[in-house]
Amino acid sequence: MATLNPLLSRNHQRTICSQLGHVKLKLLYKASVHGFTGAAFHQRCDNRAPTVSVGFNTSGYVFGGYASQPFSQSGQWVNDNQAFLFSFTGGKLQKYPCINAAYALLMDGNSGPNFGNALALLYGNQQVTHSAPGNYYNFNAAEMHGNDLKLSECEVYQVEESTELEKPWRTVVWESQKRAELMESIRTYKPTVSSVPQARVLLIGQVGAGKSSFFNAINSVFRGHVTSQAIAGSSSTSLTTQFRTYSVKAGREGKPLPIILCDTMGLEDSKGAGLDVEDISSILKGHMPNCYQFNPAAPLHAETHGYQKSPAVKDKIHCVAYVIDASKVSIMPPKLEEKMEVIRRKVNLLGIPQLVLLTKVDEACPLVKDDLRNIYKSGYIKDLMQEVSVRLGVPLSCVVPVKNYSGELELDLNADILLLSAVIQMLRFVDNYFDDLSDRLSSVECKD
Repeated sequence: MATLNPLLSRNHQRTICSQLGHVKLKLLYKASVHGFTGAAFHQRCDNRAPTVSVGFNTSGYVFGGYASQPFSQSGQWVNDNQAFLFSFTGGKLQKYPCINAAYALLMDGNSGPNFGNALALLYGNQQVTHSAPGNYYNFNAAEMHGNDLKLSECEVYQVEESTELEKPWRTVVWESQKRAELMESIRTYKPTVSSVPQARVLLIGQVGAGKSSFFNAINSVFRGHVTSQAIAGSSSTSLTTQFRTYSVKAGREGKPLPIILCDTMGLEDSKGAGLDVEDISSILKGHMPNCYQFNPAAPLHAETHGYQKSPAVKDKIHCVAYVIDASKVSIMPPKLEEKMEVIRRKVNLLGIPQLVLLTKVDEACPLVKDDLRNIYKSGYIKDLMQEVSVRLGVPLSCVVPVKNYSGELELDLNADILLLSAVIQMLRFVDNYFDDLSDRLSSVECKD
């Protein structure tokens, strides 16, 4: 079957949609592909509603009708008080409402969409238009289709609810120059505390949310190709069993970047499984050694080999990023939410800034899957981000959507820009941590 490419232009689609609310059009039937017959139309379009039917003639006219009720082959008249006909004149939509709603649609098996026998496409199973103004619809035939009743194409679209916003609610520059600027900002970042060579960001999240994949994705951007250093994949239990600190290098043999991403065992909703909340405290305060093997039954204690009894500022966590799977927000287990609430309180007490990485946004929203640049035009993703903001108790400005690399073999500019923007946000939060630390030290000195 050939790919269905709409003949109806994007501008015309937008104009029609503007009459119908927050909707989009999905092409169901294209006569040049499926056949110029009533049977072909009914096979693809019966019992689908609402619909927009469009006729194109050889003289270049574009015209058609909207039906809120489904078509069938019953031979009956159908009441539709929302039905209307339309045509485009000079790019502008001319709308012709139905005069008598009881006769708005005729369910004719021998034609395509039939609007009260006033306008019918593929009439009598022919590649023609039937036009009879005044018969339940008043329109100017010459303005609608000229003197040309021969159809060059006929398309029928299903009208679907759309989550696409009119304009993005956050501004993003999707250009390679912007990617280069973001990479340079990260490379040249320096913590404001001289004793700290690298900012430490802790990734916390449910099993399979994409913590390890996020590190791999950031590493991939700076390596220039998709790579997989941290163990990542899909599993019901955490693939990360150790506390790992990952330093990203600027290129294959480049210098380490001024940020360390700390990966942890995944959170699980059942008691005694996944990362222990007490281990989180040890990580935050800088006590936990790298490569420590997690034991959900027994958290780290002061006698454990490698335990750092007197951690410096450089050993502590400077920012916490909760990693949340966008496609599973609505089914987040209550027990897991409670665990995250306990963790969030501990992080708050230590004065560590927190943000949320919303992963797998392309899996959660078809609009974003179609084009990642729609991320801030998706009303669905915005609603998800607001829900996460409320459920985790962080401001919406602290929720950042990303798409990690999973099945791709090559880098994607748009994914890179989202990933790098997330790292920039982390570094800004790290600066907040150091600023707060300086303020606290200053107040102590003042008291002394």
